[in-house]
Amino acid sequence: MSKIIPFKAIRPTPDKVGLVTCRNYDDYSSAELAAWLSFNPYSFLHIINPAYMHSQKITLDKRFKGVTHKYQDFKDEGVFMEEDKPIFFLYEIQTKVQSFIGFVAGTSIEDYKNNVIKRHEDTLQYRVEYFKDYLHQTGFNTEPVLITYPDNETLNTWISEKKKSQPIYNYSTTNKENHQLWKIDTNEEIQWLQNQFEQIPELYIADGHHRSASAELLHDEDKHLGNQNLNYFMSFLIAENNVKIYEYNRIIRDLNGFSKEDFLEKLAENFIIKDKEQELWKPQSKFEFGMYLDGNFYALFYKQPNKSVTSSAVEMPNNKNILENLDAQILYDKVLQPLLGIEDLRNDERIEYIPGKQSISIIKELVDEGEFEVGFMLFPSDIIEIKALADNNLIMPPKSTYIEPKFRSGLIIYEL
Repeated sequence: MSKIIPFKAIRPTPDKVGLVTCRNYDDYSSAELAAWLSFNPYSFLHIINPAYMHSQKITLDKRFKGVTHKYQDFKDEGVFMEEDKPIFFLYEIQTKVQSFIGFVAGTSIEDYKNNVIKRHEDTLQYRVEYFKDYLHQTGFNTEPVLITYPDNETLNTWISEKKKSQPIYNYSTTNKENHQLWKIDTNEEIQWLQNQFEQIPELYIADGHHRSASAELLHDEDKHLGNQNLNYFMSFLIAENNVKIYEYNRIIRDLNGFSKEDFLEKLAENFIIKDKEQELWKPQSKFEFGMYLDGNFYALFYKQPNKSVTSSAVEMPNNKNILENLDAQILYDKVLQPLLGIEDLRNDERIEYIPGKQSISIIKELVDEGEFEVGFMLFPSDIIEIKALADNNLIMPPKSTYIEPKFRSGLIIYEL
């Protein structure tokens, strides 16, 4: 049984929502960030990046206080408004190629602790601690955890009817997305939606493992204060067939002392190699890998997959095989660790990651420029694999998935 709750959201006034909301801070280049901060005084970037944060001498405590003060300034200036009562929201993002729609709600820390809300990625303790301190000092969060629920025809029908009503927001962004937001605010709607989710036995985190872990840590440290908002964290709940899962491709700075010929010879022990020359080739199915090396693309076909394994992780014969047959794990076990000497996928400076939604020509350019020597392209995992890993308490290698949709910062704020 999954528990969701409505909450008293803070959000931009309708006339300023298109100016306030922004992409994730890390998505902006330095030049983009400077431009937005310069010409748009309403951007939420001013809150998460107060002007003096560029100083390296500012402590984290002062940085967080700067965020708090700037957030309060926006509230005092009437940029934000507060709902009269706790409510849910229905939120739709329309990109150039796909539409995403789901519910914004509070999800339960107890469900997270009891594995009703399941996870498939590991977390770094320092990042969990950092964001926990951020939440503690600023007192708000605007980055919901992306959570999937099983496809549900009853909810789909309800969503279709709800979309016929007038949204409170309908605006476009400079990256050519359209965003719409509806209130779910009547007692009947709220109770009905809660009842629907109570019938869902398990939810799965798609994106936001550090945010949920930080919320749990903050709850455990501050629960004695009696703040009920700490018992929940804001989530964007979306049907599992409505998420878009991309791979993360890998680029490596050197061949760990191998010549090109020797490296190809070692690869041939585990892969059938086909030279694709100048064809921009990328994997077409599971157990296939692309490689760009010395001006040529190669197709690598893994020789040793378990013959009873199909593309659906649920059909894998045992728990061990679920992880062993994950493409990102195969690349690590057969290439990155034994041949290229990369042990730590998170911290080794010889490896970097390119989201699969970006063109593989970017990998070609980076290798051709000489900073990197080889690039690897993977086939994206699917939701079945992700759920099978979570169900068996298994953890994906770092940077295995890049999942959309991405929520706009500053759109809805959950105060603690």
